[in-house]
Amino acid sequence: MDQDHRIQPPRTADERATLTAMLQFQRDTLEMKCAGLTPEQLRTRAVRPSGLSLLGLVRHAAEVERGWFRNVVNGERSRSPWTPAGSTDWADFDVDEADVDEAFAVWRDECARARAIVDAAPSLDVTGSRGGETYALRYVLAHMIEEYARHNGHADLLRERIDGTTGE
Repeated sequence: MDQDHRIQPPRTADERATLTAMLQFQRDTLEMKCAGLTPEQLRTRAVRPSGLSLLGLVRHAAEVERGWFRNVVNGERSRSPWTPAGSTDWADFDVDEADVDEAFAVWRDECARARAIVDAAPSLDVTGSRGGETYALRYVLAHMIEEYARHNGHADLLRERIDGTTGE
């Protein structure tokens, strides 16, 4: 985790550029926190009884990217690749048998799809709905920054537990 390849968000940009750059910075932070670890290390749980792990965070991030950008903003009805058909349970943190390469591939794909949806939106005022509530793209971007920032704090603690690495 010694190399930080994250691009710093602009400090004097318009709203869209600022929000998208801040979100990408948070995505890159999660990737950085997972870098260089073995599959077993990525599956390491925080503390009992929590199921929280770095791999679980990656899978969760894929789920929230898919849910907010594809389903809410873009109006799709895509389902999680990890939730069995007919189930309403979240499978993102269940990582005992999870495929690490698949999890990262799904997450990266969902991030790319989210970026494409944002890029195609004519403005941050574009809206979508979930559960009878309406959400502007602006809200979704701000929420996703918060979501990643919160979980990147968890990732800091997990990484420190795994190999003693601390960082920003």
